[in-house]
Amino acid sequence: MAHLASVNVGGVRTIDSNGRPVTTGIFKEPVAGRVAVRGVNLDGDDQADRCVHGGPVRSIYAYGCEDYVWWESELGRAMPPGTFGENQTTAGIDPNDALVGERWRIGSVLVQVTIPRVPCYKLGIKMGDPHFVKRFAGALRPGPYFTIVEEGELGAGDPIEVVHKPGHALTIRETSRIYLFDRPRLAELLVPELPESWRGWVTELVEEARG
Repeated sequence: MAHLASVNVGGVRTIDSNGRPVTTGIFKEPVAGRVAVRGVNLDGDDQADRCVHGGPVRSIYAYGCEDYVWWESELGRAMPPGTFGENQTTAGIDPNDALVGERWRIGSVLVQVTIPRVPCYKLGIKMGDPHFVKRFAGALRPGPYFTIVEEGELGAGDPIEVVHKPGHALTIRETSRIYLFDRPRLAELLVPELPESWRGWVTELVEEARG
């Protein structure tokens, strides 16, 4: 059964990267019990720069246990929940196959899939490998971000119920593929549920390409 394997939160911290300070909220740890989900966050969680992390479109980030198993095989090491900075580690469901605009009920919370995670240099810092960002992108296992539709609370072990699927076939994995590697297909991203933060620049690029 699809369920939350772990709920992970963490505050903002400053770390040293090649002699310069970097603020980041990528370090997440599993928490026990019920966790309130409200506003643009989970209680106890924060992001360093909500222009590119967090905010209404990126309130919650999910990653799958099954993808961690794949990465553990690739990297030859154990990877506990929260390694990639996700708030929700899922099991029994492939979050990369979720459709843009799909809605999940978890506990008393209702969330909606928005966009894939686009890795930045801070993931490389977390993994101790500046080249890992490119490797993560190429694996096409990005994990989705969610917006919070209905506030509530959730916890590890809660079932994940897909309560709505939109009338298109654009998955998070395919959104990532087009954005990163197949820009001539950008028009395919313009489904009704695509967040405005992406719609503007996608529309502009599509119109430029059409002349």
